[in-house]
Parts: sequence; structure tokens; C-alpha cells
Amino acid sequence: MIILYIVGNAGTSGVAKNVSIGVNDFKGIKALVVAEKITLVVVGPEDPLVNGVHDFFLNDAELKNVSVIGPEKAAAALEGSKEFAKEFMMRHAIPTAAYQSFTSENLQEGHAFLETLQPPYVLKADGLAAGKGVLILQDLDEAKAELKAMLLDSKFGDASATVVIEEFLDGIELSCFVLTDGSNYKILPTAKDYKRIGEGDTGLNTGGMGAISPVPFADDILMQKIEQQIVKPTVEGLKKDNLPYKGFIFIGLIKVGDKPKVIEYNVRMGDPETEVVMPRIKNDLVDLLVATAEGKLDEIDLEIDQRAATTVMAVSGGYPEAYEKGKEITGIDSIADSLVFHAGTKLSDGKVVTNGGRVIAITSYGKDFREALQKSYQNMEKLHFEGMYYRKDLGFDL
Repeated sequence: MIILYIVGNAGTSGVAKNVSIGVNDFKGIKALVVAEKITLVVVGPEDPLVNGVHDFFLNDAELKNVSVIGPEKAAAALEGSKEFAKEFMMRHAIPTAAYQSFTSENLQEGHAFLETLQPPYVLKADGLAAGKGVLILQDLDEAKAELKAMLLDSKFGDASATVVIEEFLDGIELSCFVLTDGSNYKILPTAKDYKRIGEGDTGLNTGGMGAISPVPFADDILMQKIEQQIVKPTVEGLKKDNLPYKGFIFIGLIKVGDKPKVIEYNVRMGDPETEVVMPRIKNDLVDLLVATAEGKLDEIDLEIDQRAATTVMAVSGGYPEAYEKGKEITGIDSIADSLVFHAGTKLSDGKVVTNGGRVIAITSYGKDFREALQKSYQNMEKLHFEGMYYRKDLGFDL
């Protein structure tokens, strides 16, 4: 089996071949797929999905028989447009926060809508903004100023040409992952991630500082509600709306009282939750993906490791703002009884060096999340690079 990664990192280079092609360079991807006789493509990032990479394969005579894991462009709008996702949820009676959408043409109506809400105020750029397009603000005047900055001053570029304002939901968050072949689905292990850079969930949002699976408060009763009220209506809604979907659905949830509500959809696996979800799946991942591509997911019995898994992310100093790259990473070889996932790394003159804000994740198993976290932290202490930082309080709210 030949495995290729676009673009890859120092970790993937040890198990596969890294290929330097842009994720939106569809012609370059085609040339690679044809040359290497690739039969299965798994799309990781949201950008190429929103830009229609699956449709590109389907509409190309040389590629149409290659299996692609990831929704077609129309369905990828679940992540590509907050407004589209909200309309989808309302149409299919999927519980979510009340909302309204605004553009530069009705800015004053947006200000008036903010005045009807109680703080905190939630503003979301409609389009993709690399995880940075959501603002939660306590002050009404600040919320009005930020709405103006998003709509008139293009604070998030084209992503904030439309802004969704929604009611703030007070509760505790979790993520539910679903794999669907368009008709059948499997609910994967739940996870809870920690987005803020600072301990106690303070400071700026990041791509994720760590995650825990399973979520301790996601008991059988809550999971039944999530499946019946959210997962099934989502999969059935995609089918009813003729939105072809073969791949992963990441459902960001919040538990308000005893009720689950949807915060957002992602049309792929999310990071760092992937690093705790995938290690708990005992099935061969390729078997699951092939069954998904062939519409035979109902023939698979999903096997889940009952142990807890936790991941802790080491990031570059200064992240999520300005940070330096090229810092040598040492101690990787001394890590034992844990999984090491590379993120922002690369090989340079035979050494592993930093190449991004989020650098390396360490995942461990345990009888519960506390034991698993202890192992992850013990191994994180063996890792070193200049400016390295990680949160030491994951699970504090559980």
C-alpha cells in the first residue's frame, strides 16, 4: 500500500511519502493521483472541500472512479457558511441557538438586533476564517463596533461579508463525530477539546490545546438525545436536501441543562480531537473508509476501545499570535507508552524542527481521563524546544 501526504510533516515522513502540492491545487493533485495510481483520497482540510475538490474528481474522466472521503461542494457549505448551516438546522428542526444574519447593507438592523439580546454577544463571520471568525463579547458598544469592523472594514476579509449574530448558550461543550456514507452512519467516540491558550480557558482562541475522550458527562441518556435529535436529522436532512455526503461530520455541541444543541458543523475530522478519537477506534481505518466510499457502512461493526484517551498539544512561544519557526525539537525518541502526533514540524538537516504554531501532540490511554492525562504530561516533560508551551490544566472543568 502506498500512502502519500499533502503536504505532510516530519512525523508523516517516517510512515509515508510527503508531497509538496497545495491543497487547492486540484490539477496538481490530479497529476499525482494518476501518476501514483491512487484509489482512495481522504480530504483533511476544509478549504478544498468548500472549494469543490470532490466535485472536481467526479467531473473528471480520469478521476471519477477514485474514491473521495469528504462531502461534495454543496454539502461542504455546512462548514463553509455559518448562515447556510443555520438555515439547514432550522429547516430540519435541529436544536441550535436563535440567530439572525446581517451584511453591510443592513448594519443598523444588526445594531438593533444586538440591543434585543443579553450579553455576552456572539458574532460569527459567515465564511471560513481559520477558526478565528467567532467573537464573544460582554459589552454592547464593543459588539456594535466589532460588527461594523467585520462588515464594513472586512476584519476577516471576505469571510465576514455576512455576519451571523446568535444568542449566547450557557453550558458545557463537547464534540460528536459521525462517519456517513450518505445513508448509513456510525457515531464515533465523543471528545472535548480546549481551545483557549491560557489555563482556566482564558486568553485567545487557538486551533486546540488538547482534548479528552470519552466525555465523562456524555452518558447514555445524553447520547440518545444527540443521536435522535441531532445526528439522525442531520444525515436525513442532507439526503432530503440532495446534498451528497460521504465522509466525516464533526458536530460541535453544547449541553444546556439536559439538552444538547448544535454550535457548528465541520465537514471533516477536527484537531486536536482526532488525536483522541482515532486511537479509540479498533477497526482498521481503511476498512471503514472503503465501506464509506462504497455505501456499505451498515456492514461494519464499529469496535471502540473502552479506555480513555487524552492529548496535550505543545505550541510555539507567542502562538496564537506571532511566533518563530525552525527551533530544534529534542526528546521525541524518549517518549514511551504514548502516541506522538506531529503537527507543525519538518525535517531540516536531519533534525526535527518547529514549523508552525501548534507543534506536537502527545496522546495517552488510561482507565480514565485523569490517568491518561498523567501519562501525557509525564511524556510532555521529556520534550523540549525553545519557547515551548502547553496547558497543564486540561480536564479542569470535568
